[in-house]
Amino acid sequence: MVIGKEDRILDIVSDYPQTEDIFKPYDEIVGKCVMCSHLFETVEEFSDMYGLDMEELLNKLNRAIL
Repeated sequence: MVIGKEDRILDIVSDYPQTEDIFKPYDEIVGKCVMCSHLFETVEEFSDMYGLDMEELLNKLNRAIL
């Protein structure tokens, strides 16, 4: 895995712009714009905040950058 749970969303999207498409569907799941409200959180912090499956999110992100 290249992207890990300690990586900040801002750094992920900055380094891998294609991952924005992975975060976009989470806008509806969490009820707010992820790119607007959660850029400075890590994947783990974001997942914990909303009770999301962190491993699933990490897998999606890492598949997007292959």
